Amino acid sequence: MTDCRPDHRGAPTNPDGRFERRQRFAVDDGWWQDDDLPPLRTTVGSDSARTIITRNDSPDIPFEQSINPYRGCEHGCIYCYARPSHAYLGLSAGLDFETRLYAKPNAASLLEAELRRPGYRCRTIAIGTNTDAYQPIERSRKIMRGIIEVLAAFRHPVTITTKSALIVRDIDLLAPMATLDLVGVAVSLTTLDREMAAILEPRAAVPAKRLEAIRHLSEAGIPTMVNVAPVIPALTDHEMEDILAAAADHGVAAASWILLRLPHEVKDLFDQWLARHVPDRRRHVLSLMRQSRQGKLNDPRFGHRFSGTGAYADLLETRFRLACRRLGLDRQPHRSLRDDLFTPPARPGDQLTLSL
Repeated sequence: MTDCRPDHRGAPTNPDGRFERRQRFAVDDGWWQDDDLPPLRTTVGSDSARTIITRNDSPDIPFEQSINPYRGCEHGCIYCYARPSHAYLGLSAGLDFETRLYAKPNAASLLEAELRRPGYRCRTIAIGTNTDAYQPIERSRKIMRGIIEVLAAFRHPVTITTKSALIVRDIDLLAPMATLDLVGVAVSLTTLDREMAAILEPRAAVPAKRLEAIRHLSEAGIPTMVNVAPVIPALTDHEMEDILAAAADHGVAAASWILLRLPHEVKDLFDQWLARHVPDRRRHVLSLMRQSRQGKLNDPRFGHRFSGTGAYADLLETRFRLACRRLGLDRQPHRSLRDDLFTPPARPGDQLTLSL
C-alpha cells in the first residue's frame, strides 16, 4: 500500500498489481498518523517505445488503429477502465496509475516513420482510447501536438477523445484538418456537478471548462460530440438529459454514452471509493451495476461491455435516445472521415515523381 497521502488523487489506495507474486495489505493498528504523510508527487518516466500505432480487431470498437502518447493518467478518474494496464509495468492500478506516468517523447518521429512504411494502409487513428492525451503533463511535453502536426502533414484522419480543455490549444492544427474531413473530437462529460467531479476525476478539467472547450471547437468548425461517459448508476445517471442539453447549447453535433465499466482491479478501487465518499449510496450503486452486468460488477463480453443488459440498461438507452431526438443530436457521432487524401509529404532529397 502507499506510504504517502493521496493528495487530491482519485484512488484511495495503491494495491499491488495483479501479476505480482506477493500482495501487501494495509493494517491500521491505531498508531498511524496521516498528518505526518507527505503529499504524493507526480513522476514522469520515459517510455522507450519502438512503435507508436496500436492495432486491434475487437468487433465492438469502431477503429482499427490507436495511439497513446502516455502510460498512466494524472486525471485520476476513479472509474477509469485503463487503470489495470499499469499492471503490465509491474505497477498498481491505484495511485501508481495517476502518479507514476510514462511519456513517449519520440512519438511524433515514430509515427512519421510508420506512416512512411511501404504498404501502410491508411485507416482512421483514434487517440484518447486508453489514457487522455491532453492530461496535465501534455501542457509542457507537447507530445500530442507533435503527433497532430504529423497527421496534418500526411493528411491522415484522426478521432480524439478527451476530458481536457487543453485541446483548445491545438485548434490551429485541427480546424484546417476539419475542412478536409480529417478530424472528429469527442469530449467526455460524466457530471455537471463540480463537487462530484472533484472527487470522481480530481485532476481533469471542471465540467464548465469542458463545455467551454466544446463551444470553441464547434465554432472553429471541428465536428465535436459529447460522450456521456461513464454513466454511473444512482450517482450520475440522473444527469444524462441535463448533460446532453448543456452540450447541445454549446454546439455539439452528436452524442454517445457508455455505462460504467469495472474491469479487474477497478472493481475493488471503485468499491473503496464509494465507501469513502458516498457510503449511503454504495449498495444501491453496486446493485444496479450487477443488474446490468449479468449479476457481476463487470461484463467483458463484446457487444455488451459498453452498454450493459437488462431493464436498467435498457432504460438508460431509451432515455438517451429520446433526449437526443428532442435535442437534435440523433445523428451519426462523426461524419465519415476521409482516408483517400493520405499523402506522405516530400522530404528534402526525395526523388521527384513524374506526372503527366
